[in-house]
Amino acid sequence: MRADPWLDRWLPLVAERAGGLPVLELGCGTGRDTATLSRAGHRVVALDLSRLSLLLAKVRVPSGTFHCRDLQAPFPVDAAGVVLASLSLHYFPWPETLALVDRIRAILKPGGVLLCRLNSTRDEHFGAVGHERLAENFYRVNGAPKRFFDRASLEALFGAGWNALSVREEAINRYVLPKWVWEAVLER
Repeated sequence: MRADPWLDRWLPLVAERAGGLPVLELGCGTGRDTATLSRAGHRVVALDLSRLSLLLAKVRVPSGTFHCRDLQAPFPVDAAGVVLASLSLHYFPWPETLALVDRIRAILKPGGVLLCRLNSTRDEHFGAVGHERLAENFYRVNGAPKRFFDRASLEALFGAGWNALSVREEAINRYVLPKWVWEAVLER
């Protein structure tokens, strides 16, 4: 995997909005973004479904607090100033995706922010084409459900109750092939 410094430019905003609360990271994987947040001085409470990924994340960020759980389970914090969800909100049918985003908004304090990256419908190298269609922009990719987003679905997901601070579509070089994502920073 290649370097993916996307979060660095948002660290001043994270510092401003965290408000002394831990940053809640949804789908931390092996702790790449967790490490960035920790190096910047933030306490991180991170979730992931993969026990192996969490073990690697704990090695990478010994100061982090990690929980092995599905994102649909209750969050391990009651309030947050910042929630981070990088490439983790795409595993669910649309009603469940809406419910998850509502739960994220509910735990954010007023003025809190969600920093997220979502698979773009342009992400042809990583499943946006050529797979079994489960629903619109929702496919079975290598045996797992995977959602892809366009501008209209972002507006439907984050229209009510959110103030978009930044929304942009871009190709990132996190992997060998370019990956198309939407990066959205949203304020409650």
